[in-house]
Amino acid sequence: MKEYNVAIVGATGAVGRMMLTVLEERNFPVKNLKLFASPKSKGLKLPFKGEEIEVEALEETKSFKGLDIALFSAGAQRSLDYAPLFAKDGVVVIDNSSAWRMDPEVPLVVPEVNPHAVAGYKNKGIIANPNCSTIQMVVALKPLHDYGKIKRIIVSTYQSVSGAGQKAINELEAQVKAWCEGTPMPPPKYIPQIIAFNCVPHIDVFLPNGYTKEEIKMIEETKKIMEDPNIKVTATTVRVPVFYGHAESINIETERKITVEKAKELLEKAPGVIVLDNPNEKLYPLQIEVAGRDEVFVGRIREDFSIENGLNLWVVADNLRKGAATNAVQIAEILIQNYL
Repeated sequence: MKEYNVAIVGATGAVGRMMLTVLEERNFPVKNLKLFASPKSKGLKLPFKGEEIEVEALEETKSFKGLDIALFSAGAQRSLDYAPLFAKDGVVVIDNSSAWRMDPEVPLVVPEVNPHAVAGYKNKGIIANPNCSTIQMVVALKPLHDYGKIKRIIVSTYQSVSGAGQKAINELEAQVKAWCEGTPMPPPKYIPQIIAFNCVPHIDVFLPNGYTKEEIKMIEETKKIMEDPNIKVTATTVRVPVFYGHAESINIETERKITVEKAKELLEKAPGVIVLDNPNEKLYPLQIEVAGRDEVFVGRIREDFSIENGLNLWVVADNLRKGAATNAVQIAEILIQNYL
């Protein structure tokens, strides 16, 4: 099997470390691995396949020639600055930030939904990894859309703090600890409000139209990935005091009626989806139980009686894995199987 020289940019962050884990778990054919991060992380060593790989400072690197694939998770600005430099040196960049997602020349890919779009990497040498919440939603909705054509999506998310990075995880831990000890909670820094024992309807920044950037991401990315600009989407995104895993309440309206039984049949056959739906046995997806898994879990499937062709679903996935690292590695797998 051919092997590839791979880089992870943002290797010391929560998603970067998960990318390292997923590459090893899936036995991706890595010949040489380079890890890049900010200068403050230079010299740190991270484990990979029994070895310790030293982290290099991205800003101090002059050339990226010799690399084949770079997985980016270092924030939008670094992606804007460095992805074109990697691509210029012949490296295919798979970027986890929001920087390139809506660029018409950059494919936005979820392998279970639009794997053919990977071919578009030839435009700029960049492939965009969608928003974590968008990924799990479109994986669950694609088989339903193919069968019944979705007209409208209403989604409310319940997103874990890991979506805001390791510092947000630490913030929740510190607030819970303070509450248990009866001491004042530390003020919020990485989540806009106190997140312990609270729900915060504020992810990313607010826009003039009253939506947050996170909500607009879900709206616009869904249309691009599903390759249907006519789907109407509205979203409310909420941060909840959970460490790992995002949950979503999704309501859809379709042109063709989809019964509950048909929806379950379609979803049970869909790649990357596991149906957990037996309320009488208290069986439905839970964030605490899907953490560490790569699949998208669907339950609470039921008709929306308020409209003619409507369904409600509860969709849960691990945001660091399928919502970020695993999706990126799956894209890389398609890349080496069909294009490199």
